[in-house]
Amino acid sequence: MKIITAFFLGLFLLTFASAASFAQHKKLTIILLRHAEKDVSPSADKVNPDLTPEGKQRAQNLVKKINKYKPTAIYSSDYIRTKSTVAPLAEKRKLTVQMYDPRKLNELADAIMEGKYKSVVVVGHNNTTPALANLLIKQEKYQTLLETEYSKIWIIKIKKNDKKPNKIEDEVIEY
Repeated sequence: MKIITAFFLGLFLLTFASAASFAQHKKLTIILLRHAEKDVSPSADKVNPDLTPEGKQRAQNLVKKINKYKPTAIYSSDYIRTKSTVAPLAEKRKLTVQMYDPRKLNELADAIMEGKYKSVVVVGHNNTTPALANLLIKQEKYQTLLETEYSKIWIIKIKKNDKKPNKIEDEVIEY
């Protein structure tokens, strides 16, 4: 009798542990943003400019705004302005910023959805950030940002479901 009880107890614990570890990755929060203010002065690099002082301050403010989501991964395109925007957050979270190709947003979306993340930050550009949001929510809802728009953050929450379509909630906040 003790053997049978031990067997069922072990089976129950194994089932519970498997379900608990699987459930850890059922909810995903994706935070998308455009890089902070870039230097457009006559002396600035036209292709790969740095951030302005206002942009550097915005990058610092981003830490306070996003840290509550406890990101476990940060993605950036390989430009000075995007990497500089998330550098303070990466330092605070002790994360390495992973580079992605902004011309391959489908690959990035797949990597995020297939990854074992709970919360991901992606910094991009005025056209790639809303395009990635549209890919993730599976709607054409967001338009390219104006060149002067730097304050929007997309928060996309996805509840993954194996048997039904994923439940997706999205909102845009200002920072």
